[in-house]
Amino acid sequence: MNLNNAQRQYLRRTAHSLRPLTQIGKAGLTNSVINAIDQALEAHELIKVKFLDFREEKQALSDEIVGATGSTLVSLIGNIAILYRPNPELKRLVLPT
Repeated sequence: MNLNNAQRQYLRRTAHSLRPLTQIGKAGLTNSVINAIDQALEAHELIKVKFLDFREEKQALSDEIVGATGSTLVSLIGNIAILYRPNPELKRLVLPT
């Protein structure tokens, strides 16, 4: 899903008050972590993921998460990635056009 600048800005602003729902630590990106991220996206549409280790590889890990979950990387700031995947059945966020 391609987001324009206004949509990215809206999602970053909305995610500002959120806490990271998933943390990626020593074990790295395992199937259980990907499943947890997938379930969180299903429930919330917009989530934060925190990188505790692998800070140098966070862009590659973010791309792998996006590929595995079908989500969109909204932003990668510091050690936090913001991910978005719309849920057609339970629409929580309405993006600006």
